[in-house]
Amino acid sequence: MNRELKILVTGAAGFIGSSLCLKLLENGQNVIGIDNINDYYDVNLKKDRLKNIEKLSFLKEKSWQFFSIALENTSKLNELFDNFKFDLVVNLAAQAGVRYSLTNPAAYISSNLVGFANILEALRKNEIENLIYASSSSVYGLSKKIPFSENDCVSHPISLYAATKSSNELMAHSYSHLYGIQSIGLRFFTVYGPWGRPDMAPMIFAKSIFERKPIDVFNYGEMERDFTYIDDVVESIYRCCLKPANNDLSFDMENSKPATSFAPHMILNVGNKNPVNLNYFIEILEKEIGIKAIKNFKEIQPGDVVKTYADTDLLEKWINFKPITTFENGIKKFVNWYRNYYIG
Repeated sequence: MNRELKILVTGAAGFIGSSLCLKLLENGQNVIGIDNINDYYDVNLKKDRLKNIEKLSFLKEKSWQFFSIALENTSKLNELFDNFKFDLVVNLAAQAGVRYSLTNPAAYISSNLVGFANILEALRKNEIENLIYASSSSVYGLSKKIPFSENDCVSHPISLYAATKSSNELMAHSYSHLYGIQSIGLRFFTVYGPWGRPDMAPMIFAKSIFERKPIDVFNYGEMERDFTYIDDVVESIYRCCLKPANNDLSFDMENSKPATSFAPHMILNVGNKNPVNLNYFIEILEKEIGIKAIKNFKEIQPGDVVKTYADTDLLEKWINFKPITTFENGIKKFVNWYRNYYIG
């Protein structure tokens, strides 16, 4: 970055958020992180991620402050924005998980809709013009057009989680149009790697394989995911952080070039551009762990999609970067971390 920025990262104790905070601190930025540290999954994992950030901040003498705040808490959020003049907000806080949304819809309404609206309002009231926020590949639903392009229709979500993410994109677009908030929405494709979420397949499968317990293989393994390694995701977000200061975020998606006639809002896919078959994924995981999985084949679950595949041409043109970590190398790094962190 050309100058030192004061950046708010929401969801700072999360998988992607904590990794981004480390990257920003390593590059000399002032970072304020917030997270509600809920118990959707292991709170100790979230606390350990924060300890990593605190350790780096101390060793590197970088600026880091953390506050336990939920996006739904309007008064605390407003107080935070009153106390700090942020140059940029990176909103990664959200209630995650497609399957959890089937049984706990209220959590998604509260965090992903009310919470996101609170962030947009805080930006408007404090005249902060730069926002980067997390969307998801789940917005593509059952689209049969492969690979998924940012130009595709995303008006048919098949889970509440996907519906909230699609809503976030519409909300951000309207605030961009009305109030000039320059926004980049990033549709993440199955992010994995060290410090990952325990509710996602790599962590679930690794735990079961190490403990020699059966794993549920949905749709009989005939599913494909565009797995994207965490370092590549963080690099993509970091490079997008360079862009808002240019004050030229308007983007003509059809012609893949900047334009002045559009709202200053852009959507980008962040994926590896290489779908991996679920059975192959398990095979590579077995190889790195050194233990054969006990497979329990099942039918596809409600809310699941058969295949995700990112068209990342716009991302590559915008930030001059594309994910470079192969799936095999990514799983190797993930298993090494898992073994050190959980097995010892």
